[in-house]
Amino acid sequence: MSERVLVQQLKTLPAGPVTVSGWVETVRDQKKVQFVILRDETGAVQLVNPATRELAEDADSAAGAALALTETISGLASGTFLTVTGELKHDERVKLGGVEIKIAGLDIAAAANPETPIAADSSVDKRMDWRFLDLRQRRNNLIFRVQTTLEHAMRTYWVERDYIEVHSPKLMASPSESNAELFEVPYFEDKTAYLAQSPQFFKQMAQVAGFGKIFEIAPAFRADPSFTSRHATEFTSIDAEISWIDSHEDVARMQEELLQFSIQAVKDKHGAEIEELFGLEVQVPAIPFPRIPLAEALEIVKERGYEVPRTDGDLDPEGERQIAAYVAEKFGHQFVFITDYHPAIRAFYHMRDEQTGLTKSYDLLFNGVEITTGAQREHRVDVLIEQAKEKGLDPEHLDFYLDFFRFGAPPHGGFGMGLARVLMLLLGESSIREVTYLFRGPTRLAP
Repeated sequence: MSERVLVQQLKTLPAGPVTVSGWVETVRDQKKVQFVILRDETGAVQLVNPATRELAEDADSAAGAALALTETISGLASGTFLTVTGELKHDERVKLGGVEIKIAGLDIAAAANPETPIAADSSVDKRMDWRFLDLRQRRNNLIFRVQTTLEHAMRTYWVERDYIEVHSPKLMASPSESNAELFEVPYFEDKTAYLAQSPQFFKQMAQVAGFGKIFEIAPAFRADPSFTSRHATEFTSIDAEISWIDSHEDVARMQEELLQFSIQAVKDKHGAEIEELFGLEVQVPAIPFPRIPLAEALEIVKERGYEVPRTDGDLDPEGERQIAAYVAEKFGHQFVFITDYHPAIRAFYHMRDEQTGLTKSYDLLFNGVEITTGAQREHRVDVLIEQAKEKGLDPEHLDFYLDFFRFGAPPHGGFGMGLARVLMLLLGESSIREVTYLFRGPTRLAP
């Protein structure tokens, strides 16, 4: 491998010979000089070459080589990947980083077609068709650096507190939570498997196994035909589960600490670049986050002039935006826990408060969009069976899950959170498509 230097390292190097590799972003082919903007995964640098078109064809070998270099640069198409050797020069007048490289030679790794299929004003669907080209933008590159920092910070938070990371299976013999929104997969000997909607049951199994505190960052699948800006058929789910809790409040406290820690890491590492490219300042949330019971949230929304049309007693997207606006005005906060959900709109395994009959659960809203459902789980097998029956579920079909609790289980709870939604809201984007490496939806399975 050659002694390749990354663009971000050039400022720290002394003037002299250097080798860089990347792809051509633009070429300015002027009469007496040529400029190439070369970009790699860390930034862009200006390359310069004195044009030598006036040289005769029978000139000496050095002049001939210079002429050949000029002609090669003239023919470079945007997107061509190449390696350049040349002389690094520091010059404060150069707007792009205060450095430039005088080209001595270049080696084309792969030439690009001259006609680019997408432009800056192309539609989202068109850009998704050519996602590998769309991702070459500095702004899109930053999205996935932020994602990396965010995930690393979450893992750091958990590992430093002695959590165990698990990798639960994504092929299941029976539905993971309900019979809805499932992808069926043909399996061996005429069997049918299901893609996991969440690691929910296996997170709880870890508590029964005595793991105490666990987390997982992994794919999840929903056969949901939604075409909204925040739904996908395959997404990355961030999950955690902890034992020996007193209520869902213990879970909420852990999650708000996790988010504060992780967003602070993003701000520290990428805050200035996010402000430059996305036009927003990363806000590290103060803790505790505000908490509002669902019934109170519905009243607040109604007082703000919006009547939630849903008949199940839950907030709709506009209701979420309205309560978020209220929280921003009253508390100056981007996050709010909506708590105390009725059992009718919660999973059968959510524990219920013996006094109120409401579930010990919450949804977490971030800038008006729900990113999390969390709860204390019901760990008493007889209660679980009755609550499953209330939901119209056949306990026999849940035997493998119910078996977890027939041999003892600690009080426990946890949450599931969508990574793409967090990124979308953190960066002020309008759709999870923009922050998903390769989006999967009802009509998209490629690239």
